[in-house]
Amino acid sequence: MIESIRPAITPALEMAGTRKTNNDPRPGFADHLKATVANTNNLQHQAKTAMEELATGRNGNIHETLLSMSKAETSFKMLTQVRNKVLNAYQEVMRMQF
Repeated sequence: MIESIRPAITPALEMAGTRKTNNDPRPGFADHLKATVANTNNLQHQAKTAMEELATGRNGNIHETLLSMSKAETSFKMLTQVRNKVLNAYQEVMRMQF
């Protein structure tokens, strides 16, 4: 008797589920991505405000301004790299033949 092919069940595949249940309190990838985008946006606004305050003379602390700008730049570069990796993974999946 020939048995049908069953899907492989491994611990790695069980953990890689894409469905999130309502009783699972852990944040998913999309939640982390949204939080990172919001944080990057917040850092960009803080850097812009710090530059404006330095330019208008309301704040003379150039060190804090440069730190704010550096944090915003680093966060934006990281977010750009994550986006590039996600797009590359998507394109690779789309190239797969089923």
